[in-house]
Amino acid sequence: MDGWIADWRQKNSRGRRRPWLWLLVAVLMLFTGTGWGVMNYAWKQVTLQVDGREIVTRTFAGQVGQLLKERQITLEAGDVVLPALDAPVTKGMVVTVKRAVPVKIIADGREKELLTPPATVAEVLNKAGVTLQPEDRVTPDLATTVKAGDTIKVTRVTYKVETVNSEIDYQVERRPDGAIEKGITRIVQRGQKGILEETYRIVYEDGQEAGRELVATRVVKEPVPEIIAVGALNMASRGGYSFRFERVIWAVATAYTHSGSRTATGVYPRVGTIAVDPDVIPLGTRLYVEGYGFGIAQDVGSAIKGNRIDVFLDTEAATARWGVRRVKVYILR
Repeated sequence: MDGWIADWRQKNSRGRRRPWLWLLVAVLMLFTGTGWGVMNYAWKQVTLQVDGREIVTRTFAGQVGQLLKERQITLEAGDVVLPALDAPVTKGMVVTVKRAVPVKIIADGREKELLTPPATVAEVLNKAGVTLQPEDRVTPDLATTVKAGDTIKVTRVTYKVETVNSEIDYQVERRPDGAIEKGITRIVQRGQKGILEETYRIVYEDGQEAGRELVATRVVKEPVPEIIAVGALNMASRGGYSFRFERVIWAVATAYTHSGSRTATGVYPRVGTIAVDPDVIPLGTRLYVEGYGFGIAQDVGSAIKGNRIDVFLDTEAATARWGVRRVKVYILR
């Protein structure tokens, strides 16, 4: 009897101790799970993009700045971090470090160098405070991403409209006139130049003219043609004689007399001998000189050049009376 009671007490004692054991196991599992959960929540996987590399890492850092410090990533002036340094670190986050590169900007006659993270030309100009006008030309293109050592050139392009007046040459009309001797001309109507108005669109690059385009023309004043009557008459009557001629010229006529020398053609001068410029009237040409009469081109003179002649007279008194005259000289056939 005593043995049965002892066995019962021992089994009852074991039954009372088992709940405490299970309670302890439960508490341990609770703390273990909580710790794992807390650690799993605080330990985040992120991706770092820096210096051309992509690094996948886990971190307990709370902010991006702490993450970079933890990974010993040093930032230089002009570097940009995305997201910002004070942004909280979250699971799966991608943190990008854009290193600044040196870039030169040429605009408005000045050069400027600055450090900038890789960005488009438009973004760099905006950062540098360079304002663009619609007509400005930028090299490289605004959408281009800059690289270290790139030069951005801004060419200021402006336009101006300019009006220029120029002369229009008049035409010359030559009309035969049978009332005028052949070789003689007379101006019937004097020509007048017209005025042409031209409008240009001029392009300037950095203040210097780079080109112009004619956009409009207008005749402000029409030119007036010059009308010249051209002699067609080739027959003349003088002193009861009628003769045909090839042409008539106006000439300045002087007179000379005996000097004892022969003429350029080797004969002694006499009335009817006329000195001429052979480039105008060939020697040997038969002539009729108003106020003098018929003659032959037989002599030359140092002062007889162009439309000048020297007629021979017998006496000094006659040459003095002749003086200097403007006469018509008929070149005979």
